[in-house]
Amino acid sequence: MQTYTALCAIGAEKILGNELKHLGYRLDGNAPGRVRFLGDEDALYLSNVCLRTADRVYLELARYEASNFDDLFDGCYAVDWQSYLKKDMYVVVDKVRVHKSKLNSEHTIQSMVQKAIYKKLGDVWHISTFPETGDRADIRVYLENDTVYILLDTSGEALHKRGYRADGGTAPLRETTAAILLQQMMWRRKLPLYDPFCGSGTIVIEAALYAHDIAPGIARGFAFEGFANFNPKRFHELRRKQAELIRTDVECHICGSDIDPSAVERARQNAEYACAAAGKALQMIGSDAKILRPEFSVASFDEVKAQYETGLVLCNPPYGERLGDEQSAEQLYRDMSSLFTQFNGWKMGVITSQKHFQECIGKHASSVKAFKAGNLDTMFYMFS
Repeated sequence: MQTYTALCAIGAEKILGNELKHLGYRLDGNAPGRVRFLGDEDALYLSNVCLRTADRVYLELARYEASNFDDLFDGCYAVDWQSYLKKDMYVVVDKVRVHKSKLNSEHTIQSMVQKAIYKKLGDVWHISTFPETGDRADIRVYLENDTVYILLDTSGEALHKRGYRADGGTAPLRETTAAILLQQMMWRRKLPLYDPFCGSGTIVIEAALYAHDIAPGIARGFAFEGFANFNPKRFHELRRKQAELIRTDVECHICGSDIDPSAVERARQNAEYACAAAGKALQMIGSDAKILRPEFSVASFDEVKAQYETGLVLCNPPYGERLGDEQSAEQLYRDMSSLFTQFNGWKMGVITSQKHFQECIGKHASSVKAFKAGNLDTMFYMFS
């Protein structure tokens, strides 16, 4: 068994943990924005391909105690780096995080770890110079209570980059955040879903992927494909198995609208890319079945009405740079109170960074959850 660390938005650790358990992996503790889990070698591939709410997946190469720089160097040097890295790769220790440890200079820790890696590879391969371009191996170091964690990035590009969004428009919602919201609302495919501020279509597309059991990373590439121990045959087998799980026989009602025609066009294009990628995955197993495209329309949020007795309104309304000023955002949120009449009997979920959202909309949420993705602090308001 190997130990992995999956990163996520702060506040989404439980949701990510449930995803990992659903994949069959055992959790090994968590910290803000991180969940450790145990898995076999297949977990390297499946976690990257299948996780909807994770931002990255790291392979833990070492965990050891270090109260001085000699211990830090020796523990890192002991790793069999040659089993993972190739001679044409260059190594970058991209981030160091320190918490309650004797060693607290992030810059010195970064330099020492990089030195230990190159020293080990130089001794094994009998070389003294290393490439500065080409395939890149990213290393992350956590030092917590004098315990060092050496992690190798297996994802490459962040996992929210599914590959279907050609243009996100202004301040788009991350795909992983949209997936988190769907899980937080415990949405299921039989329940109609509507996004009245669809923008580039992220919430709607993520719902469609979930409804049809399409693995979010089935069509993209990953950093682990450049590792020395990468098994392309096994990876192909696992992707085929994920293709076999895609459901093309489900009936679901997933729609979105936006007042901006160019945003709706982007949403349609992104949805087309996502569904076409799923179609290519189905071709791997000899199926010519098609994924039903979600519906998008040009409309102001106050013009739309519920087409079903019950469902879920889930949205990321404009704010800040998307509206120009806070006063405009507050007026929009006051006007949004009409949605409770237009979608009477529906659940509603709204994510925003506006601190006075409840006062503006004139309703108190039945539940409020804080999420932090990147540098953006948001609140998710749930109305039942």
